[in-house]
Amino acid sequence: MAETEDKDVKARKEREKDELYALDISGVEWQSAPGTEEHEERVEIAYLPGGAVAMRSSLDPDTVLRYTEAEWRAFVLGARDGEFDLEPAPHNGGVSAE
Repeated sequence: MAETEDKDVKARKEREKDELYALDISGVEWQSAPGTEEHEERVEIAYLPGGAVAMRSSLDPDTVLRYTEAEWRAFVLGARDGEFDLEPAPHNGGVSAE
C-alpha cells in the first residue's frame, strides 16, 4: 500500500513539473531585489499561476528554473532558517558571505 502511494505521489509531482514547464511564460514580469542596478548580476523571479515561481540569472535569462508552490515554499523557509548560509572556508578567504 505505501509503495503504491509513493508511486502515486511521484507521478503527481512529475505531472505538476511537466505542466509547469509547459506554461508559456513569455509575458511574465521579472522581479529582482530592490536596489540592484539593471547592469548588475542578480537573481530574478517571476510569479506564475498556482503559486509557482520561475527563477533566472540576469546574466543568462534564457535558462529558467521553475518551482511548484510547495517547492518554492520549502526553499524560502529553508533560506530563512539559514539552510543555505555559507560557512567561512579557505576557498573564500575564510570570510562568510554576510
